[in-house]
Amino acid sequence: MTSNKPPGAPKVQAFEFDSMNLQVGGRIQFITHRTIKPIQHFSTLIGYVKDEYLIVKIPNEAGAPIALNDGDKLTIRVFSGVTVCSFACTVMRIFARPLHYVHLSFPDTIQGTSLRAAMRVKVDIPAQLASAEHPSVSVFLVNLSVSGALIESPRKLSPDEPSVTLSFTLIAQPGNHQVRVKTGATIQNVNIVKPAAGARTEVFTYGVQFTDLEPVHYTMLQNLTYEALIADRQKIV
Repeated sequence: MTSNKPPGAPKVQAFEFDSMNLQVGGRIQFITHRTIKPIQHFSTLIGYVKDEYLIVKIPNEAGAPIALNDGDKLTIRVFSGVTVCSFACTVMRIFARPLHYVHLSFPDTIQGTSLRAAMRVKVDIPAQLASAEHPSVSVFLVNLSVSGALIESPRKLSPDEPSVTLSFTLIAQPGNHQVRVKTGATIQNVNIVKPAAGARTEVFTYGVQFTDLEPVHYTMLQNLTYEALIADRQKIV
């Protein structure tokens, strides 16, 4: 008997609830099974009581909460930053207008796939980098993960600087509101990108590792990565 799994494909494993690293405000995939083909939505974790229930925002579709009934079977998929986990649950109680949230049964079994250390997402975000030698340098983030970023800069920075401060803006869901992120970082590597035809100057790229990212900003980067993983895999580096 041969396996159809591609060589090197991530292995599906059993996970404990705590290992999912669920964060309040974290984005989750909310999959309903009321039709022949499962329907996928994005939702938000409001909270949970361990071993009893999860509290989840009811997803919206066309500007209104989706229809749910007590006892509906669901699949929930979450992304921890290094694993994608999924589990089955049922609708226990629905809290309608104006709250629009639902209690779901606590998962009995959780299956997941470990990914690499931190999935990176292609972005194009203006940012400011500050260090002891450079009070303020305008740079661009070209990819992001929960652990760090790749930066393009017109200036050559010293890789020997012990730390830098990076500031940039993310769009938070739901609501599309802007959140300013400011974090310390260390420069891990430096490369020079050859100028394109007609360009006059070289561009420098820097891989940086975050050192004191706030938990709420970590969750936002989790959400950014997970939505790219699910909805637009071409953005995954």
